[in-house]
Amino acid sequence: MSSFNRRFVFCLALLPAAFAARHVRAQAPAPVLLFKVVSPRDDIVVGIEAAQLGTGTAPPVQRLAAMLAEKGQLTLWQYASHKDASGALVQAPLRQVVVFRNELLRIEPYATPLAIRPPGAAKS
Repeated sequence: MSSFNRRFVFCLALLPAAFAARHVRAQAPAPVLLFKVVSPRDDIVVGIEAAQLGTGTAPPVQRLAAMLAEKGQLTLWQYASHKDASGALVQAPLRQVVVFRNELLRIEPYATPLAIRPPGAAKS
């Protein structure tokens, strides 16, 4: 088999993987976005529905920071990992918390491999 034929067969074999990767990137954005809020005292993971952040070209963490700066305080859901009814580990809302704007606060995007439950599905 010539070098060209081997490359062609190899590329042809990778084609389904390329389409699968493209499909994953094209999925809808998560309904709830998680962030880590760090203060001098402690840090917590909070969630906000993507629709509440609105649309824009700025990253979600910047839009959240702008909302906090504008309003002075935000009521958000604190998230923690829990087992659901089927025994699977998920990120679920724990309680509502109020985050206040202050000079010593840091907000970071929070990535998790777990499924994220929206606040309306907290008890299901």
